[in-house]
Amino acid sequence: MTSERTQSNSSRTDVLILGAGFSGLAAAATISRAGGLDYLILEQGDDVGGTWRENTYPGCACDIPSPLYSFSFRQNPDWRHLFAPQQEILDYLRDTSAELRITERVRFGTTVTGADWDEQDGTWTVEAADGSVFRARFLVSAMGLLHHASYPKLAGLENFQGEVFHSAHWDHSCDLGGKKVAVVGTGASAIQFVPAIVDQTAKLTLFQRTAPWIAPKFNRAFSEEEREEMRRNPIKRWNRRARLFWIHEKRAKGFVSDTSKMGPTKALASGHLKKQISDPALRAKLTPDYEIGCKRLLISSDYYPALVKPHVDVVTAGVGEVRAKSVIDTDGNEYDADVIIFGTGFDAQNSLSRVPIRGRDGVALGSQWASGPEAYLGTTVAGFPNLFLLCGPNTGLGHNSQVFMIEAQARYMKRCIRYAGRRGVIEVRQDAQDRFNQFLQGRLSSTVWQAGGCKSWYQDPVTGRNTLLWPKSTLSYWLRTRFLRRTDYRRSMSTTPTQQSVTVG
Repeated sequence: MTSERTQSNSSRTDVLILGAGFSGLAAAATISRAGGLDYLILEQGDDVGGTWRENTYPGCACDIPSPLYSFSFRQNPDWRHLFAPQQEILDYLRDTSAELRITERVRFGTTVTGADWDEQDGTWTVEAADGSVFRARFLVSAMGLLHHASYPKLAGLENFQGEVFHSAHWDHSCDLGGKKVAVVGTGASAIQFVPAIVDQTAKLTLFQRTAPWIAPKFNRAFSEEEREEMRRNPIKRWNRRARLFWIHEKRAKGFVSDTSKMGPTKALASGHLKKQISDPALRAKLTPDYEIGCKRLLISSDYYPALVKPHVDVVTAGVGEVRAKSVIDTDGNEYDADVIIFGTGFDAQNSLSRVPIRGRDGVALGSQWASGPEAYLGTTVAGFPNLFLLCGPNTGLGHNSQVFMIEAQARYMKRCIRYAGRRGVIEVRQDAQDRFNQFLQGRLSSTVWQAGGCKSWYQDPVTGRNTLLWPKSTLSYWLRTRFLRRTDYRRSMSTTPTQQSVTVG
């Protein structure tokens, strides 16, 4: 990046936010309410919504209740379902962005190719694929974890003559009617789209590497009378949200400290499997061999019924080879296929460093994370001044709403910016970050995610460290982020005078 190009094609603002999903909108709303700072959001897509814009597969929905999986500062009285489908969540995010006038500060169709810390200027310089350059005192990475699809490496896939796509990039032009469909993967997406497509197919073969634990989904529609009551009475909205929060929060102990507390949940899931799958052989295939909660606990009431249909096969042997019109498992059995659909999830471990972000001395975030992502409170990183990560390392949850954590992070980001001051540079100390991560890994070692007998996408594939989940209650994270421990930070002042910010409409 040349200095001439930077100066001649540069837009300047106070806070630059990468991504316009839940995290980006939370950051923007928090900065806007605080006042005094200008901001700009760079979004590679053509709309807000993040993962809820990208994932449009049949049956796509949230597995956290809608009144809880939403912003506390914009509670929605008009949810139509307890567990909202994708379109309803996307509409909510669009409406929120428009109502708070965030949309007018989003630069859509902007793919960020890199971000560099300018030590002399005390600012971040961000370059986009179209050649645009943006400069800001503070950089917020709100690109999320679940947006880079993970594809398995299958021998011979290039020889397959039918359609192939991932659930995250659903091919709606592909007519599955009367087709033989092979589904690879049995994660959170697959248990939603398999029931949605099964009756269209002539044959559906499900390749399952690991059986998931599944609890029944007690979904229901909200009546017009209920919605009207929520519109009239904000106290009832808060009460509903609080009740749902504590129902989920009570489950934390079983995940992080006392796995015996998972007993009732395990009994519920086991009973659900026994009730819906009467065939002993199929039930054996669908019974997990690890502790409940070790992998993501899923909810569905129509997944098991889809698998008992006469034209469905569940294959527990791995995929050995793909041929022109079939898939061969590792036992040598051949299954005809016209379409292959991957339900293999996302590359969450590398999502935060996929865009090159270079801090002090040009050190890239990815290279600093050779042993897996880590940060201080999942939000700030030593060597990367004035950088904030939302949905950062070890802020994910296995039991409650991620939006609660996102809001806590956004408020903590605001406290850091306030402490930095008008021309300040703030950076977490390396020793503080190290102490925090030693605490994290110590707590994580006894959780069901690490000690439950499974390997999951929560863990770094090389070290096995859990780099994604928070090992305590969400309330404890909220308490830790309510105040800024100034002794854990280094603050300095930029020598460059503050320059005029620009508002992008």
